Amino acid sequence: MTSKPDAPVRVAVRKTYKLYIGGSFPRSESGRTYRVTSAQGEFLANAALASRKDVRDAVRAARAAFAGWSGATAYNRGQVLYRVAELLEGRRAQFVDEVRAAEGASRTAAQEIVNATVDRLVWYAGWSDKVAQVYGNANPVAGPYFNLTTPEPTGVVGILAPQDSSLLGLVSVVAPAIVTGNTTVVVASERAPLPAVTLTEVLATSDVPAGVVNLVTGRVAELGPWLAGHLDVNGLDLAGVASPELAASLEAEAAENLKRVVRAGTTSDWFADPGLARMLAFLEAKTVWHPKGL
Repeated sequence: MTSKPDAPVRVAVRKTYKLYIGGSFPRSESGRTYRVTSAQGEFLANAALASRKDVRDAVRAARAAFAGWSGATAYNRGQVLYRVAELLEGRRAQFVDEVRAAEGASRTAAQEIVNATVDRLVWYAGWSDKVAQVYGNANPVAGPYFNLTTPEPTGVVGILAPQDSSLLGLVSVVAPAIVTGNTTVVVASERAPLPAVTLTEVLATSDVPAGVVNLVTGRVAELGPWLAGHLDVNGLDLAGVASPELAASLEAEAAENLKRVVRAGTTSDWFADPGLARMLAFLEAKTVWHPKGL
């Protein structure tokens, strides 16, 4: 009688967390990484430590994608966001585990965060073809003219994602920027970047065109100034900047080419109704005059 051989010891396949630029997953050109730990201080992974060149590459990819994305119909952009929500819903268990490790949340709390994230995507998807009705209008004028105001996307938006909300906060600042036709360069939560990197896998397998969302991981204090000062970035969301001194410095950098800036600390409760503020922040009003005729 032969005995069953001992099963070989299985070596776990560790996930490599990379950047997400132009629809691809490169490592940082610098070759640097940094340790990411759980809320309890346990080692989770090494994340890419992005450099100035990575930010430049991300801005270039966002600019290249802007014409196609802003030119898509609002209805189509809503469909794309809804598709992201569908795929995230299908990977709920994975995101619950990621959020638990990143934020130290209980399983119940992590489930609520993931549920709220999916709902937030659906909410913004529903606004895609309605925000123009709220922000645009026909203006009364004294003369034989039509005077119509319509919203247009600002362009490339740099986003410093919230530090305290690695998934729900991230989606709450990225979704309003892209649903209105902007493209984005996102610096993920420095302390808890892993759920953001996993989210890029959802974006890459959904209908979001390459370059619409570009995400880098690393030091906010290092990457923020390069993003704020880049002359091809048109807007800046400082949601993840906790230091008033750094926020003031980034605002000063952004003034070089009159970027639209959402200041740090404007939202702290990411479960609250987001309202329209972040969608309107990166829209510009275009007014057209047209004669009525005789």
